[in-house]
Amino acid sequence: MAEVLARLEGVSRTYQKGKEKVEVLHNLDLQIPTGDFVAIMGPSGSGKTTLLNLLGGLDRPTSGTIHVGGAELTAMSNSQLSHWRSTNIGFIFQFYNLLPVLTAQKNVELPLLLTSFSSKERAERAAIALDIVGLADRARHYPRELSGGQEQRVAIARAIVSDPSLLLCDEPTGDLDRETADEILKLMQILNREHGKTIVMVTHDAQAAQYANRTLHCDKGTLEAREAA
Repeated sequence: MAEVLARLEGVSRTYQKGKEKVEVLHNLDLQIPTGDFVAIMGPSGSGKTTLLNLLGGLDRPTSGTIHVGGAELTAMSNSQLSHWRSTNIGFIFQFYNLLPVLTAQKNVELPLLLTSFSSKERAERAAIALDIVGLADRARHYPRELSGGQEQRVAIARAIVSDPSLLLCDEPTGDLDRETADEILKLMQILNREHGKTIVMVTHDAQAAQYANRTLHCDKGTLEAREAA
């Protein structure tokens, strides 16, 4: 049985909205084994993105504990969390967030600027990441010279360049047509199965969820397991 990479215990997240307190996640328990590929579905406002942000150390729970890769996120300072994220988490979003003035190569190198790698090492790692996503021949191209699918591949290369243990994906194919979306999802399967990346993906797309190993449904702050079709 695979070891547990991420574990949430009794996690709740409440926000203050005017005079009212809104509980987005309620006493949530979750275990994500190393090498898993989990799809999280649910209606807007159900807490899916909040859950991703908690797993990535971008937000803190109101109560409960979160462990990822042996680190207790709820016990870290903001600066400790920032350093931890830079080496342990890769983020992939619906919108690619590439800098238009930088080439694909330089966009992929960006997360490594927070590390001690030399410029040569950063370039080598970025080249490897671009090769993995099938864009070695587009390294010198700018985002405006790439298709939407290619831009998302660059964003995925950027997410994996620091060799993180966990990839967090928020609607990664939401801005793509069906054919291109399927290509990106097949790439994510390769990252999971051949490169050992643990993936948590939030999606509204039932077809996208079928690429995952299992599906969880988030509603009213709780999670329910559902088998992928």
